[in-house]
Amino acid sequence: MFRVSKNQIIFGGNYFIEYLKNSPCWIFWDKDNQESFFADGELAWTSFKTRTRKFKWRWFGMLQEDMKNKEFREHPTQKPVELMKWILLNYSKENDLILDPFLGSGTTAVACQNLHRNFIGIEISPEYCEIAKSRLRQHPLL
Repeated sequence: MFRVSKNQIIFGGNYFIEYLKNSPCWIFWDKDNQESFFADGELAWTSFKTRTRKFKWRWFGMLQEDMKNKEFREHPTQKPVELMKWILLNYSKENDLILDPFLGSGTTAVACQNLHRNFIGIEISPEYCEIAKSRLRQHPLL
């Protein structure tokens, strides 16, 4: 990722911080789980030189922030489209090329499609490739 991209955002970067440079800008996704045994949120390391930011979006089992437009979870580490849209709006511009080397169910691709970003998604699992393609076909453009 470092060789082929200008900037990076890496969810779970806190688990392998010894391989990353110091950064003043982390993203904290507050899952609004209230009092549960699940993690309160997730951290994403970034290469940006800005301040740490928090995005609050409920993602607690069957409860989601936007229950009218509830997302079906297809992947164990799937992120909400709204989280990826927030990241793209704050850390990219229209027509930028976004690389997601761990595409999973395609959340980043759906957000890119809706916000007019070009994207490259890489996924090793044929099953998740099909899920991502299906989500892209079904997700309405803004």
